[in-house]
Amino acid sequence: MGQLRRPPAVAVGERVRFDGQVRGVLEVTAQAAVLEDAESPHRAVALIELFEAEDFEVLFRPERLPLPALSTLETLPATAVQQALWWEGHILEVVHGLPPDAEPGTKPRAEYGAGTSLTAREKAKAAELSRSGRPVTASTVARLRRRYLQEGVVGLVDRRAARKRPEFGAVDTRVVDAMRQAIKEGVDTSTRTASYLIWRAKEILTQTEAGQVEALWPSRATLFRLVEKLTAGTHATGSAVTRRSKAHTAATPFGELTVTAPGEVMQIDSTPFDAMVRLDNGVVGKVELTGMIDVATRTVSAVVLRPSTKSVDASVLLARTVTPELMRPGWVDVLKMSRSVLPHRRLLPLDERLKHAVARPVIVPEMIVCDHGKVFISHNFRASCRFLEIDFQPTHKGSPFEKGHIENMLGSVATMFAQFLPGYTGRNTDRRGRYPEKENVWSLPELQELLDEWVVAKWQNRPHEGLRDPDHPGRLFTPNQKYAALVESCGYVPVALSGQDYIELLPATWRAVNSYGLRINNRTYDAPELGPMRRQHSGVAAKRGLWEVHRDPYDVSRAWVRDHRGKGEWVQATWKYLNRAPVPFGDLAWDHVSHQLPKATEEELAEAVAALLTRAHAGPAPADQGKKSKKDRPSRRDRQVAARTRATAPDVASPQTEPSAEASDEPVSEEQLEDDEPMAEVIPLGLFDPLEDPWRRS
Repeated sequence: MGQLRRPPAVAVGERVRFDGQVRGVLEVTAQAAVLEDAESPHRAVALIELFEAEDFEVLFRPERLPLPALSTLETLPATAVQQALWWEGHILEVVHGLPPDAEPGTKPRAEYGAGTSLTAREKAKAAELSRSGRPVTASTVARLRRRYLQEGVVGLVDRRAARKRPEFGAVDTRVVDAMRQAIKEGVDTSTRTASYLIWRAKEILTQTEAGQVEALWPSRATLFRLVEKLTAGTHATGSAVTRRSKAHTAATPFGELTVTAPGEVMQIDSTPFDAMVRLDNGVVGKVELTGMIDVATRTVSAVVLRPSTKSVDASVLLARTVTPELMRPGWVDVLKMSRSVLPHRRLLPLDERLKHAVARPVIVPEMIVCDHGKVFISHNFRASCRFLEIDFQPTHKGSPFEKGHIENMLGSVATMFAQFLPGYTGRNTDRRGRYPEKENVWSLPELQELLDEWVVAKWQNRPHEGLRDPDHPGRLFTPNQKYAALVESCGYVPVALSGQDYIELLPATWRAVNSYGLRINNRTYDAPELGPMRRQHSGVAAKRGLWEVHRDPYDVSRAWVRDHRGKGEWVQATWKYLNRAPVPFGDLAWDHVSHQLPKATEEELAEAVAALLTRAHAGPAPADQGKKSKKDRPSRRDRQVAARTRATAPDVASPQTEPSAEASDEPVSEEQLEDDEPMAEVIPLGLFDPLEDPWRRS
């Protein structure tokens, strides 16, 4: 049985033996091949006849030369490149018989003509170069020819010029490893100098190479050059914050989460605000900025300024995100949603509040990405996310790049808004001016309103670099334009919160309802509706029969108790001594007075807090009363506590809601009823009632 074999193949440029002659292949078709012929210009031979001929043989297949690596030549010295190009011309003449710059029609020289072997050509080239003053052997020409056919012109470069020098010169690798370990140890520590890194590297090397340190240790100048190379881009001797960020950056390529709808992925974060704020008369301090941004549209859904961010602020931020921002007095009409690119008419039938809303989209989050700050990983914030059916997704620790959108937004607020304010402090002490607190700074409520207006007027209408049209990369969208476009493509419908939802977002605690009401931090809350709950088991065995209570830490005037025995509705309980301190205040002021008067009763504490706020509101003593004793003057701490407490006004729960008209119906304490002396009329401050919906449809 005959053995199967692959049929032969020929291509243009090859030389074959056929019919007693060596012929070049000029053309190949499906059935025939055109060959050179000594008696005629060409000869056409059928392929089957060519392959079946007894003397058929493929003698020479031309090798494909590699493409010249010109970019590699740019990294080599100019003299070495010129030498390689000079050799290329001679090698090409050896290979093809003609130099590369030969004119068309030029015939090869006799020693390089047809019929001469490569060995003869290499000997002829070696003799030619030796006669011209460049002594070279035929073996050298053959070696360069083979390297040229394998590597191209790069193979003709002098190996000594192309040799790569060690990255760290003559420094031993063990010294380099010790220095790298010293630099790695300082990632999360305070910043130190290069001299410390050198000392620490020597200590590490002593532990592993005892007795050989002096032999391995380079000179001082070499060590400093080594530190400079190894710390390039790591900020090992610079900013500690930047160093940690660089060290914890992902080593793999950055991924990108594809989002196609508003609210699909939102990010939240908090940072110190780069401007001083006047908290009260003469009291100037720093505040924190907490914000939330939508990744799909780059919309800043809500921002909150607070003296210190707490878990309730993160929950309140959720409420503001899903609630329309109403127009405020003094704002121009161009900021209305009806005057913007947002689909106002299509959304108006879904929520009548949009009739007077500003041009800021209402977005309900599906996923919230945050860091591991105590505010965001708190039980209260997690419970708020569960209540709103939001996926809670914390980033990896030390990985701020995983929420880069909110990081950039907070930085943009500093560069685009905060620096224009009086009292601007810069992002760190190196950029801070002298006495920024002495400038005419804004109060916190005024600054919050300015920031809200800036977000609506500037940020939402500013073309964003991350919102490009894929079909027209040169065109940028604004957040409002991107929101309108995504609403058209995905049919997004926002669903706002109801009045009951605000109470659910407040932090929870568990208390017993006694005959006098319930106590929270030495404060008594009571209401007639608590009658069926007094001294009763709530039915929640896991909490030992206690009742669930929600309250706002920034407003200690009232709390809400869930009726577990009923349908789960909320019962509002008012602080018993609210009439003695009609101005709401938070835990900060209460704890401050509690430390000053550890043995005081509840009534005395209420009077002391009211007196503190009264003194702080009155301002410094006049000049003619400067001789009063220090005991009668408000201390600096008293003024600061009162100012920060007043700054956290009770409008945190719903900045879009008007005060309730029923807030003035407060209970009168028994002590007042028993007092025969006439007292001035007390008019308590109106408070927000979340159970009242001012946007209900008539």
